[in-house]
Order: sequence, then C-alpha cells, then structure tokens
Amino acid sequence: MKISARELLGQLLDTDSYVSWDRSPITVAATPRYRETLRTAAVAAGTDESVLTGEGLLRGRRVAVIACEFGFLAGSIGVAAAERIVSAVERATDLGLPLVASPTSGGTRMQEGTVAFVQMVKIAGAVAAHKSAGHPYLVYLRNPTMGGVFASWGSLGHMTFAEPGALIGFLGPRVYQALYGEPFPEGVQTAENLYRRGVIDGAVTVPLFRRIAHRALSVFSGVPVPDSTVGEQDPIDERRTAAEPVSAWESVEISRRPDRPGIRDLLRHVTQRVPLSGTGQGESDRTVVHALARFRGQPCVVFGHDRSGQQDGYPMGPAALREARRSMALAEELRLPLVLVIDTVGAALSKEAEERGLAPEIARCIADLVTLNTPTISVLLGQGTGGGALALLPADRVLAATHAWLAPLPPEGASAIVYRDTEHAAELAQSQRIRAAELLADGVVDRIVPEFPDAADESVDFARRMVAAVAGELARLRNKPAAELRALRKQRYRRLGLPGTVDHQADG
Repeated sequence: MKISARELLGQLLDTDSYVSWDRSPITVAATPRYRETLRTAAVAAGTDESVLTGEGLLRGRRVAVIACEFGFLAGSIGVAAAERIVSAVERATDLGLPLVASPTSGGTRMQEGTVAFVQMVKIAGAVAAHKSAGHPYLVYLRNPTMGGVFASWGSLGHMTFAEPGALIGFLGPRVYQALYGEPFPEGVQTAENLYRRGVIDGAVTVPLFRRIAHRALSVFSGVPVPDSTVGEQDPIDERRTAAEPVSAWESVEISRRPDRPGIRDLLRHVTQRVPLSGTGQGESDRTVVHALARFRGQPCVVFGHDRSGQQDGYPMGPAALREARRSMALAEELRLPLVLVIDTVGAALSKEAEERGLAPEIARCIADLVTLNTPTISVLLGQGTGGGALALLPADRVLAATHAWLAPLPPEGASAIVYRDTEHAAELAQSQRIRAAELLADGVVDRIVPEFPDAADESVDFARRMVAAVAGELARLRNKPAAELRALRKQRYRRLGLPGTVDHQADG
C-alpha cells in the first residue's frame, strides 16, 4: 500500500498545521489526449498535480514541505510539477525555512519528453541554492522513487532516509528488462540495500522519520540549548587522584585495552543524536561513526574512528575518509561546528586501499580541515596511528586523553624501520614524543582531559568528562568569525615545531 502525499503530510506534520502554497498548475503545451490524461489523473489522485507543497509545524518547528503524489501519473515530473517544486524551494529559501522533501515518482513525465527531463536541472539548482544559503534540506524517499527524481533532488539531502522496503533506483526494473532482455537483479534497488551500501542514512517509517527530523533540525538550527547536566559537579571530582606518571609505552598499552571507552561511549552521553551512514555515494566503512549531536546543549556534527569496528584486524579504508569529508561538507554547509574523534590502529595497508585512493583521501581531509569555514575540535581519544589519524587532526582546538598518543607508525613499526626488529618499540615510543604529555608540550595538543588513572576503569565518568570538555570548547569557539578561525588555524600549523609560545592546558 503506497503512502499518499496527504497521508505523508498528516503523519509528518503536527495536526492541522499544514498550509498549502500551491496555485493552479501552469498551462503546458498538450495534445487533446494528454489533456484528457491529466484530467483523469486529477480525478484518480484527488490532486491537481503530482506534487503538493506548503508549510507546517514539525513538533512545533516551522518547516517547508514538498510531497509527491504517486497516484497522479506515477508521481512523474513535468513542467508544471517542476515549477511548483522550484517555487516552493525558492520560497523556503527566502523565508529561511528548513525544507523536507518526500519524493515518490517513476521519474520524468514521458508525455512531455525532453523539456520535462531537463526540469531536473532547474529543481536541483534551486535545492543547491537553498543549501548554499545555509538552510537544511531533509529527504524522505517513498516507494517507489526512480529515474531523474532520484538522480536529482531525491539525492541532495543533508540527510536522506527512506520508507522500509521502498523501491529506489535510477533505471526502472521494467525498463531494464525491456532494454536488456533479462530481469534486474533482485534486492539491489531497495531502501535496505542502499542503506547497507552507504547511499542513504536509513530505512524508517514516517513516524520514526518525524522523530529523526525533529532531532536533526534541532541540531541544524545551530542554537545552543540549556542542558540539564551543565553546572553539575563532576561525580569524580571529590575522589579524583592524580595519576602516577607512566612511560610512553605504558600509555600505548593502556590505550589498547579492549574495554577502553571509544566514540560510541561518548555519544551515549550526548543529546539529540542522529546517526548518519556512509558517504551518500555507495560506500560505507564500519570503522567510523558519523552523527549529529548536542554536547551539553552545543550542536555539532560528529565524526570519528570506532574502536569496536576495528577489531579482528579490520582497518580503516578510503571509504572512511570519504565519510569524513561528507561530515566536513555537512558542517560547513549548515554552519555547524565539527567534532572529530581519533582512535585508530591505522589505515588499511592493501592493494584495494591503494587502488581506491587512500593517500589522496588523507590529503583531501587535511586540506579540507585547514580551510574549513566552521569551528573544529579534534579529540585524541586513544590510539593515533599514521595517516588515518593525521587526516582528522587539524582543528582549532585539539584535546587528548591522558593515555592517548599520536605517531607516524605504531611503535613496533617504527622499531622495525629504525632497528629492523620490534624489540625497541618502547624506546621509540619514548624518543618520538608520542604521548599526550609531550604532544601538549610541543603544541600539537591544546588540552589534556585526565584519566583517573585509566579511562577503561572509569568509562562512564571519563566519557562524561570528555563530553563536558568538548562542550566547553564548542561554547568558546561558536561565535568566532570564520575568517578569524581560518587565520588562527593557519598560524597554528605554520608555527608547529618552531620555537615559540605554546598555548595549552591540562585539566585538573
């Protein structure tokens, strides 16, 4: 049973809040037969075109909406429908409203031919302008969404979810079979498969998408909100004791404990969390986590290494870095701070990684971060090995846990290069100044968030402490102009390694 446009709006928006923006469809050139087809479609669908547009409230938040009606000529998009969509997008942009679009369509309206086909350019251009103005664009794909609709405004969302079981793809199965004489492979053009492949962010029902959209729009607003945990005394404060100094190698071993808290532990202590998935371009990597969140009321995009996903020797590949670049683009488009979490055993060393562009992706991540027009915070949470760690390091502020470390190779690898064995790993760890204390002294890290004495033994308290530290940094950075951030960032990394004043702190 397909969800109609009006049913979609009824489930998505607050009761009786929808206000239509639609005027009578513009007149297009049509044969008598096509005019009769349009009249019949209007009666069958109960709408005057294949799309409805307007505004309403989504859990009290004003949003613009676009909803396709599949009952009107299979939701196909012709000149009149495209004009209605573009007018709605432009109005949402002028009003500064978030835009929620829900396509369901067979694609271009064949009765209008090429002129209908090129309308997708006009729609995509309007959506791009809306996003460039810093306004959110959320997409919910319904069953089915095919052809040029999926290949234009259906694939431009800041986040994209789909109806469970929905048929979603570029070339329709019936067209494929007619052209190639065989059925399209089963299970490819489904919402669930596209989610697994990193094309969309999830397959959820409309009520669940409503909740997700509400959380996402709260973060996208960029406005800090009061948080009930702000001002609470850190529960560890009364019993905290200074950790005994340990060697660099001991820190390395501590950072490798399998029960050490990772990015997922931090995210359990944030609010308004919305998990995202994949690059949006058919790739995903289980060694990373990507989400929208609030750290004690401070909104941000979060991306980082997932230590649990790197177990069993599964290293970070090029797709992880392309996901990182998606998070950077999302943060910049929506003027949101970006929080990056480093906790990696290193990038993949394989034929596939080389051929899929691992090194160029590391370079692009670094270049994107040093020029990003939004506040950035990097958190060195545990292991920081090689280019995979360096790709997430450049930031306005860099925090490190007591036993976190950063090195071009694992100490064993450095020993193998220098001494042709692994027996000197501890010695190399010390001499390379890889641990947090030396990184602080050398200006690589700005602040150490303590472990008492080991994060694995106080995972909840440590996670809360780190979340609070990130929230404080976000609050301090949020009002700095983009030009000032870029200039300070440039100066920071230009002076790195040179004699001079180092601005840093260690938490008590």
